[in-house]
Amino acid sequence: MSMNDPLGDMLTRIRNAQMRGKSTVRTPASKLRAWVLDVLQSEGYIRGYEHSASTAGHPEIEISLKYADGAPAIRELKRISTPGRRVYSGVREIPQVRNGLGISVVSTPKGVMSDAAARAANVGGEVLCRVF
Repeated sequence: MSMNDPLGDMLTRIRNAQMRGKSTVRTPASKLRAWVLDVLQSEGYIRGYEHSASTAGHPEIEISLKYADGAPAIRELKRISTPGRRVYSGVREIPQVRNGLGISVVSTPKGVMSDAAARAANVGGEVLCRVF
């Protein structure tokens, strides 16, 4: 079965795994997913991730989730730009999440980066998701 929103699927898997208190979660691999996970890892929202293969031989990513005193490091994880409704922002309009306490993940011509990095690089782009 084909998937319409692979990034949204990964974010939902992370949310569901954190609600159940899982230490890791697996998702099908793609470059965009890996780039978003790089941003989440550099900002300290996940421990890390590894590329692996499923039992059927398909490439997967195993994400190590992060907890602080039993509570998930990610309190809110929301998809902003969807396949049916793309959301683009210029460098001056990139939204701040919770007054700078969270991040927006932005896909720019210079790569996928956090909102602060996009402002520093003076580029706008598609706002993929927000994390707090």
